[in-house]
Amino acid sequence: MTAVHAAPKQAGRVPGPPRTATMSMLMKMAKDRLTVMSTVSAQYGDAVRLPLGPKTLYFFNHPDHAKHILADNAANYQKGIGLVHARRVLGDGLLTSEGEVWRKQRKVIQPAFQAKRISKQFGVVVEEAMKLVSRLKAHDGGDPVDMREVMTDLSLGVLGRTLLNADLTGFTSLADAFEAVQDQAMFEMMSLNAVPLWFPLPKQRAFHKADEYLQRVVDQLVAERSAKPVGDGDDVLSRLIVSANEEADPKVGRQRLRDELITLLLAGHDTTASTLGWALYLIDKNPHVWERMHAEAVEAFSGGELVYEDLHRLTYTTMVLEEVMRLYPPVWLLPRSAVAEDEIGGYRVPAGADVLICPYTMHRHPAFWPDPDRFDPDRFDPSRTMERPRYAYIPFGGGPRFCVGNNLGMMEATIVLAALAKDLHLSLVPGYEVIAEPMLTLRARGGLPMTVHCVK
Repeated sequence: MTAVHAAPKQAGRVPGPPRTATMSMLMKMAKDRLTVMSTVSAQYGDAVRLPLGPKTLYFFNHPDHAKHILADNAANYQKGIGLVHARRVLGDGLLTSEGEVWRKQRKVIQPAFQAKRISKQFGVVVEEAMKLVSRLKAHDGGDPVDMREVMTDLSLGVLGRTLLNADLTGFTSLADAFEAVQDQAMFEMMSLNAVPLWFPLPKQRAFHKADEYLQRVVDQLVAERSAKPVGDGDDVLSRLIVSANEEADPKVGRQRLRDELITLLLAGHDTTASTLGWALYLIDKNPHVWERMHAEAVEAFSGGELVYEDLHRLTYTTMVLEEVMRLYPPVWLLPRSAVAEDEIGGYRVPAGADVLICPYTMHRHPAFWPDPDRFDPDRFDPSRTMERPRYAYIPFGGGPRFCVGNNLGMMEATIVLAALAKDLHLSLVPGYEVIAEPMLTLRARGGLPMTVHCVK
């Protein structure tokens, strides 16, 4: 194993702020979690102990650490803080479940994400991307458009057609509902569950309303699909219905179906929408990147409508996306809980400890990323990636819980960015400050207002 920064020869206590810093640490975490994680890793090294009230968080920030937790000793680490709080709505879906429940549901869902099936969805994604371009052209030179909202609507539409074989356009409050869910999960995490869920805070009322709405969405989707013969349907919704019907206890089957469908709706759209939003922001800040993307897209579309075989021609666009996810990984934090005592990087981790891996800081680690804050898609030229540790870059996680939807998400984002770069310039409203908001996903706080200009 590669030597870890500041690791002692014998297992010892992880360094970090004193316990007396608990209140100031809680306040800082509530205000700006990304800065806290970046600051403590710079100050204390690749292993940091963070005192937060009755909890102590163990933050590890080296590729070897991530590999150990996510892959080599993955059986010792269950989902942790934050995701535990999200379980109020997500239940035991693929994102939050453990053990046999997780393995069974992953087996049910996995076939819908196989490469052969994903390739068949290529035309659907292209169609949705071209419809998006047409809608945006109507705003040429006009008032700004919130591209965070636009990308959310797009990704929900693609998810519905490719994975559920369903039309989600009628569920106009899905994005708002999931925002309320994430707000509540972060609130509970940062308040250490000090506020009971029944307390009538506006945030908690919004959460209850969102929870009820999501249940209605699930009920309607299942009822509409169940009214038709499921047959050999290879979409996720059909597979989940069949799996639920095979449960010995119908109540358990209904609950599993509900949990998986809500998890899919959240994770399946929010990560891609966030990545596309950050891509548009960074491309606007780096005009030379747009120029290269535009030239590549014009060439890729030269034969008319894009076909699956054209994906390999969008190599620079793919590199742009990889660099976007380095700087703004859609899942910025991977929380785990240690089942048994362990040793990581020469440090003792007690049983039951809350363990954190932060892709946001890992992807900016100066030992592995020269000039780490600079946007440089050429970092992902194959000639420059050979010597980089595998776990220095983990936008889709790692180990057995590697994101099941990574191929579909990358295909969708690549097609959409190419279609936009071919015909449009998108520019951030002058003076608007874009702030990263770390919720369950990493998004642009308050939206992303951009003006649209057609390429002449």
